[in-house]
Amino acid sequence: MSTRADMFALAPGFTATATACGLKPNDALDMALIAADAPCSAAGLFTTNRVKAAPVIYDQDVLATNAGSIRAVVINAGNANACTGPQGAANCRAMAEMTAERLGCRAEQVMVLSTGVIGRQLDMAKVTQGIAALTGPNAQQGAGAAARAIMTTDTCPKVAARTIPVAGKMVTIAGMCKGAGMIHPNMATMLAIVTTDAQASPAILDLALRYAADRSFNRVSVDGDTSTNDTLLLLASGASGIPVSDTFAEDGLAFEQFTATLTEVCTDLAKQIARDGEGATRLVEITVSGAQDEQQAHQVANAIARSPLVKTAIHGGDPNWGRIVCAAGYSGAAIAPDRLALWFGPASSPIQLVANGLPLDADLAAASALLRQDPVFITLDLGLGAAHTTIWTCDFSKEYVEINAHYTT
Repeated sequence: MSTRADMFALAPGFTATATACGLKPNDALDMALIAADAPCSAAGLFTTNRVKAAPVIYDQDVLATNAGSIRAVVINAGNANACTGPQGAANCRAMAEMTAERLGCRAEQVMVLSTGVIGRQLDMAKVTQGIAALTGPNAQQGAGAAARAIMTTDTCPKVAARTIPVAGKMVTIAGMCKGAGMIHPNMATMLAIVTTDAQASPAILDLALRYAADRSFNRVSVDGDTSTNDTLLLLASGASGIPVSDTFAEDGLAFEQFTATLTEVCTDLAKQIARDGEGATRLVEITVSGAQDEQQAHQVANAIARSPLVKTAIHGGDPNWGRIVCAAGYSGAAIAPDRLALWFGPASSPIQLVANGLPLDADLAAASALLRQDPVFITLDLGLGAAHTTIWTCDFSKEYVEINAHYTT
């Protein structure tokens, strides 16, 4: 049976391959290569964790000097290459150099991503074998295989794409990501590569990516942890011949439309991460409305999304709404408790449990049933203004504990 990933393709101007070199057990795919047909523009966002993996530091340097001439991204799973010191930095550089030699470009044109266990040195013999295979005739072809290769505790590959009609042509935005645990705003243990065939400068890509990330990957939480390796890349091949412009042009693509579509792709990927959270059984969408500004709404939604008590109540179908208003209260946002209103369920048929900060005589059995649906919808109105935001998370199950209690053993 074919899956969404099997039918997935990167934007024109890019190719993808994957291989297994033994970094993961059981001969699973564990290395991937995304190569541009010609030098392309790029932008990237990275973890805010002060403990940064070697590839994050390396890629930040690459983008600072070569953002307009990127040729490839090489990725390994099974090892984060984080907290590995000078040897880890040398190994990261070696990955770029080996890939560049195979592609006929400079190491400074190759970006490196790693994900997996922290604090262990890469097995460079296996990595060397993997890079040779990625650029050889026996590599598995296609973006679907690459999306599988970058998985760690993910249960499925995560891909998304959109097209934009422009002057009789099509511009494509297509991306893949991995992430299931250590997920929280400012990205978390997430690797994401988004490609487009639009023509755009690194500066334009950077503006668009920051806007999109703030409304997608920075609105998702699984467990409140932010990792050492978080990386989000946007690569533009220009193969469509359609430029992205902040001024009107009949043959161009407006920056606003490009950014809106990029945000759609990133939101699709972010929601897939939340749905596939470690041990999760359902996606949870938390909307905070009635805020004074978006920052306040985000602060409250963020506290609710990361609350273990809220997430375990959802897992058990327990309509314990007190945990939600409690999380809103300790969020640090200046809320007015006597103005809070709370609903469970989709906008088309919600059940209201709280009004003016006080409980209503709601049907708790029906509310419990809504918490057992997939997805779960929770709406909290602060009664203070017109701003709102939405965050995606998941429930907490005992499987999350089992996965993370034995992650390295």
